[in-house]
Amino acid sequence: MNEITLAFVGSGGDGAVATGDIIATACAREGLHVMKTEAYGPQIRGGESSCTVRIGSSRLYAPSDRIDILVVFNWNDFARFQNELTPADDAILIHEQDDAPPAELAGHQCLAVPFLKAAREESAPKAKNIIALGVAAAVAGLPLDALRKSIALRFAKKGAAVIDASLRAFDRGIAEATSQGSMKRLEYERAEGKLLMSGNDACALAAIDAGCRFFAGYPITPSTEVLQFLGEWLPKLGGTVLQTEDELSAIGAVIGASFAGAKAMTATSGPGLSLMSEMLGLASIAEIPAVIMNVQRGGPSTGIPTKSEQSDLFHAVFGGHGDTPRIVIGCTDVEDSYHATVDAFNIAEEFQVPVIVLSDQSIAQRRETIAAATLTHPVRERREPSSADLGEYHRYRDTADGISPMAAPGLASGIYQTNGLEHDERARPSAAFVVHEKMNAKRYRKLNLVARNLKTHERLGARQPKLGIICWGSTLGTVREAMARLGAEAANMAVFAPRLLTPLPAAPLQEFIDSCERVLIIELSYAAQFHQYLRTQIDLPRQKTAVYSRSGGKNFGSTEIADEIRKNLIRVEATEEVLA
Repeated sequence: MNEITLAFVGSGGDGAVATGDIIATACAREGLHVMKTEAYGPQIRGGESSCTVRIGSSRLYAPSDRIDILVVFNWNDFARFQNELTPADDAILIHEQDDAPPAELAGHQCLAVPFLKAAREESAPKAKNIIALGVAAAVAGLPLDALRKSIALRFAKKGAAVIDASLRAFDRGIAEATSQGSMKRLEYERAEGKLLMSGNDACALAAIDAGCRFFAGYPITPSTEVLQFLGEWLPKLGGTVLQTEDELSAIGAVIGASFAGAKAMTATSGPGLSLMSEMLGLASIAEIPAVIMNVQRGGPSTGIPTKSEQSDLFHAVFGGHGDTPRIVIGCTDVEDSYHATVDAFNIAEEFQVPVIVLSDQSIAQRRETIAAATLTHPVRERREPSSADLGEYHRYRDTADGISPMAAPGLASGIYQTNGLEHDERARPSAAFVVHEKMNAKRYRKLNLVARNLKTHERLGARQPKLGIICWGSTLGTVREAMARLGAEAANMAVFAPRLLTPLPAAPLQEFIDSCERVLIIELSYAAQFHQYLRTQIDLPRQKTAVYSRSGGKNFGSTEIADEIRKNLIRVEATEEVLA
């Protein structure tokens, strides 16, 4: 096997997530490709939780939708995840000796292990998860020495006694597995170690690299880790992190800091983005750079705060009062979260517009291996006034590209008045139609140039496809996995995934659509927001367009998407037969 997926399920305190962390860290250090995801309810503390770790010898683009080795500490807890964790047909189930699997799973190969008893016998009563780790590692053929180092690292702060007890428990688990003799070996070659990080961590790191020195935010799942990361590191770099009383205050603080000359951002989720709408208009009309990371979750309202959905699209591209130019970027995976965030700062600073980066819980909170060398990205700065500009400074000068130099407060000869009112080139308030028309044209003119230094989309597959798939965000990874699953069946397929959502790369997208015999749009939104948005921007013929959309709460699986692709390929072939 060149890849394997393990899942651990238990109650709060069972250590299911900690076990996944230990495996992910060890395998990343061995140079394997890793993708680790967690699932839990919206409760503050306790309740059931699960952790899934996919490990492979080549790059992984999405979580697996089939589990090869399932470790369950209590089958009552598994009931919470039975629609999310699907054992493969040949999966091995590892469970507590006195807790038999439910009838529907009885056909699988099972290893009954006395987790609690074995942990007590090794003088490590709290280490039943480490017993389970040893069993699973031996069954899967994971790097045992690397796991021992990872265990020692995990419990380093608890002292030598805890480390020794944990290692005894780990070896006991290996012995339990060996005595039962059931194996699913992972085949791999050791390579250079890789970084293991989440999308939220990648976003925060990118903000630092882009020069962000002010962050304001309010904790909201699933974006809070951006606040936590920057709260730890930004002050060490001379920056400031402000936890505000709500998201409205956060975006106000960001706009104020940016007006003062600092690169500034906030991070939130759907409900918080709603609160920011008014201030988004202020940043737009006053032409003040601002970066907003929005990590999508199931909505509306509080919705499903711990699960993914792609249903903030309408709010990101349309939400606001008046004509409100903004940029929207959709990141596709953990690594792209880094690049999309630096791109967001570059665009915000160069074009003096608010920029929204749309991530989602699937990307933001999963941990994924990345080659460290890929985390570099050019950084651009805002246009400051020259001495000639300051001779007669017009803050909102109507330039050919719409970008006018922005003076920081206190700059000699660069004083100007600004607020949320419409204004003329000198920043003086004006309600005249001709001024409003001229300034609207100036602000929107900038959007025409945004794509010049930006990767606007991903295009994969055949040049003249029979079936073209259009998707965005985290769905791209699952589509790639589905195409790999289809193999030769995917030879006449192609994928177009816009990364720049506003303004949409309409010309290459239209060219792609025109080249396809049939188009399939895939999105995690019950209302099919992406499909509806595309219809406002491009010519999308109804007779050759199909849409596959559903609610979030459960991520797309590659098997699910492959089945839908296959159905549409059959329709293409049937149409060709009729025409023939």
